Amino acid sequence: MDTQEAFLKAKAEGRPALIPYLTAGFPSREGFLEAARAVLPWADLLEIGLPYSDPLGDGPVIQRASEVALRKGMSVQGTLELVREVRALTDKPLYLMTYLNPILAWGPERFFGLFKDAGLEGLILPDLPPDEDLELVRKAQEIGLKTVFLLAPTSTEKRIETVVRYATGFVYAVSVTGVTGMRDQLPEEVGEMVLRIKAKTPLPVVVGFGVSSRDTARQAAVADGVVVGSALIKALEEGKPLEALLEEVLKGLKEASFA
Repeated sequence: MDTQEAFLKAKAEGRPALIPYLTAGFPSREGFLEAARAVLPWADLLEIGLPYSDPLGDGPVIQRASEVALRKGMSVQGTLELVREVRALTDKPLYLMTYLNPILAWGPERFFGLFKDAGLEGLILPDLPPDEDLELVRKAQEIGLKTVFLLAPTSTEKRIETVVRYATGFVYAVSVTGVTGMRDQLPEEVGEMVLRIKAKTPLPVVVGFGVSSRDTARQAAVADGVVVGSALIKALEEGKPLEALLEEVLKGLKEASFA
């Protein structure tokens, strides 16, 4: 199943796509795989975070998860192996959220080629404005990886036009100007931001940074998909069932869609 098929399937069911996020190697290597097995039945796509020592876009929950994973020996190579193992479990699209430095350290062509061969569908690149390194973006696309970039509520019309020009998987709309994290509610302007982006591109628009409950899912349901990240990682930290959280989010998405 490719990205377009995943979004169309969710749309046919009358709801936005549900995209869980898990940090590779958290709470442990096997714990990550157990979590992946738990969330995959609920997921339309799965986002896997590559642990990184300086995750500027991540809030404290995901930062802690990265720190734990790195202390336990998780690495780019380890993440590559986990992607390969998750691919053996599912045909759903897998996206890697990674900062730029690990790509440059491995060499873009090697990094992209190995992850593509492991079964990755695409890359989410939070710290790369696409027009700042067009050669790297084109190399990823030539190798066959979809590219996803972030837009924020403060993004200008010109910035939106630039980002959507180079996005090929979906467009990631950050619900707040800030870092990832759980929130009781999303800003009122989320819907307006999604509509502004959708006016510029036929690609799906996904909302992330803050979807953590039935209520916030309802607020985000104007988008084509929602990412659930910090709330899942927090549930993993506390040993709570991931399925219960995803069921609540899915209820919110369906309620909003039929409202």
